[in-house]
Amino acid sequence: MSNETLLIRADASAAIGTGHVMRCLALAQAWQDAGGSVVFTMAEATPAVRARLVAESCEVVSIPVAEGAEDARLTVALARERGVQWVVVDGYQFGAEHQRDLKAAGFNVLFLDDYGHASSYCADLVLNQNIGAKEELYAEREPATRLLLGPRYSLLRREFSEWREWTREIRSEASRVLVTMGGSDPQNVTASVIEALCTTRIEGVEAIVVVGGSNPRFNALQEVANQANLQSGAEIAVRKDISNMPELMAWADVAVAAAGSTCWELCLLGLPSLLIDVAANQTALARELGRLGCAIHVGNVQGVSPAKIAAELEPVMRLSDQRRSLSQAARKLVDGFGAKRVISAMRGCGEIYLRRASASDARLLWEWANDPEVRAASFSPAAIPWDTHIVWFEKKLATAECLILIAEGERGIPLGQIRFERKHGGNFEVDISVAKAHRGCGVAAGLIDKGVRQLLEREAPARILARVKLSNKASMRAFEKAGFKRNGSDETETAIQFIYEAR
Repeated sequence: MSNETLLIRADASAAIGTGHVMRCLALAQAWQDAGGSVVFTMAEATPAVRARLVAESCEVVSIPVAEGAEDARLTVALARERGVQWVVVDGYQFGAEHQRDLKAAGFNVLFLDDYGHASSYCADLVLNQNIGAKEELYAEREPATRLLLGPRYSLLRREFSEWREWTREIRSEASRVLVTMGGSDPQNVTASVIEALCTTRIEGVEAIVVVGGSNPRFNALQEVANQANLQSGAEIAVRKDISNMPELMAWADVAVAAAGSTCWELCLLGLPSLLIDVAANQTALARELGRLGCAIHVGNVQGVSPAKIAAELEPVMRLSDQRRSLSQAARKLVDGFGAKRVISAMRGCGEIYLRRASASDARLLWEWANDPEVRAASFSPAAIPWDTHIVWFEKKLATAECLILIAEGERGIPLGQIRFERKHGGNFEVDISVAKAHRGCGVAAGLIDKGVRQLLEREAPARILARVKLSNKASMRAFEKAGFKRNGSDETETAIQFIYEAR
């Protein structure tokens, strides 16, 4: 992908916020890390956002404020001028027609979405990083449209990469609060949070209030904070347009935040958080994070007062067990590789890498196992209940007789799984499944070959056996390509046994 250009169409303003552009910046950074260059084309851009993009080595090209077909025409013209193959589109003003115009012009399209706002989808890839993202939202889509759904694809900027393996220490007494209400905060929720900090009965409160570069109230908020400090004895500092957000999240014991893209950053850092949905499109995410015990949903901005914020904040700061529970639940959602997974999906599978399965893979494996095509190819075609799966999975992880490996692409996108289990006589039986999006592109044979080699590095099996339904021709070809030999059919004539003789 050396020096290939990516074109991103997204806007930012005080009214619509900066979230669309900032998550696209995370994608842009991952594209740059893979060797490409990035151009943003924008009809609206605050000076702070434009400066940030330029500082990140992204070119910014302004277009007139346009709608519908004219916006698409201008985007197509720029894409052709720059010779791009991929166009990324992020914004609720873009719908089915915009996708069709870009596809008709011959471009690959990645369409970012949050709630299925378009009437139909023909983009090559549709990305919805939210917890509630489901395939049913995109029933009206072309057969070739692939879906990237859920927090595995959450877009985090480059500065968060080094924090992937960081572990939070939950202090017995919390006093440090991080406040971040988005890039522009048009409803000035920040002032309400500052007032709330002054009314809590927590002694020694320290707070850092992050004000986005597109927020016009920085000076006024500094005055509010100074008055609050004098009245309450708290230490509240207001900072603008910061570049060390991961460090601030690591410093804090608790966050009060808008329920936008920042949620994924908070999850990665395992920071216990109170969430306020400051826009209608944030409500579903805030509620779901609250339901899963990953955060506390304070409510919608229209019904949130300083008193309510203080009432929710105080017990969280006092109860270390609650903060620990929130932190652990949030951390399980996000691993920090989302942007790389998206780039991998844009580029194709590429090289296959294997890693040992861990407890955090339970749901991924369960979803793969219950895929209708996987169940049809299984000798036990009934759907697997979650409770049954989790008991089975924990048992397999705990025994040395079983090795489960997860296959990922070059940028961390999950491709499939292979499981080896020791049976009588030192033989191993093998089970494999490939994620739906990656079937038919040679993943299975490569996964089997690499899996066998990894097993042989730690074991000396007499032989490796596989049993494949006669109807599963693709799996048969994959095992043969990986060096397995047919060993005859079973007594029911419904399956073929394959054997790999360890050398």
